[in-house]
Amino acid sequence: MIKLQFIGYLGHDAVRKEVNGTPLLSFRAAHTRRFTNLQGEKHEHTTWVDCTCWKQVNVAPYLTTGKQVYLEGVPSVESYVSHAGEPMAGLKLHVTRLELLGRANDESQKPDEVTGENAAEDLPF
Repeated sequence: MIKLQFIGYLGHDAVRKEVNGTPLLSFRAAHTRRFTNLQGEKHEHTTWVDCTCWKQVNVAPYLTTGKQVYLEGVPSVESYVSHAGEPMAGLKLHVTRLELLGRANDESQKPDEVTGENAAEDLPF
């Protein structure tokens, strides 16, 4: 089994759907890697991931644009043809674990209610 773990930011609000009567959340998340090459030039590369979550659909109201999340799940790659006719590939993630991140005092996330765990104290990272 392959497992992908990453911390990223939501690109749009989560959408709740039903597939064959089973609730499903759909959302996009991005992780940006910033680095400096050997010539001292700064670069950044953003990876977008299309996510689906069959569990924890009750968190939909908290999964809003710009929220930081920890995601864990089974990745897959889907190929498609762009509007320009070029072959492309997209990263997809079947989410098995989702945690809202951010400051403990951020009322809009309410991490105690969503994850069922205690909110993190002020962490140094």
